[in-house]
Parts: sequence; structure tokens; C-alpha cells
Amino acid sequence: MSTVAEIRTAIEKLPLEERAQIIAELCGWTDDDWDRQMKADAAGGKFSVLNREANAAQAAGQTQALNDILREP
Repeated sequence: MSTVAEIRTAIEKLPLEERAQIIAELCGWTDDDWDRQMKADAAGGKFSVLNREANAAQAAGQTQALNDILREP
């Protein structure tokens, strides 16, 4: 890849996790204790119940788009 536009396009095609890794590396961000704990909790399935509940609420039409919420007065 030879241009910024090509690199940007390639990055946009990456999965979210890989995009976050690139951003962190380019910006010099490192995980702190909180980040490491959250990743460990997620990998251990600690949020599985919350994820299932959120997916069920979304499927049942019980959620709002974030943009709609942010636009409310």
C-alpha cells in the first residue's frame, strides 16, 4: 500500500478488535489495569448473560439507536 487513502481503506475493512489494536499502537496507547481486567472478564465469559439480555432486548424491539438518544433534548 502506498497511500494514506489505501491504508485507511484497508483499516476500515478490519474487524473492530484489529482496528482498535492498530489505533492503540499508532497512538502509543497501552492497556492499563482496568483494560486488562475487562479483557480477562470478557474472555472468561463474565459478560455472556448481559450480552444475551442485550441481544434479546434488541430482537424484541426494546432498544433505541444511540443517535436517537443523543438527539433527544
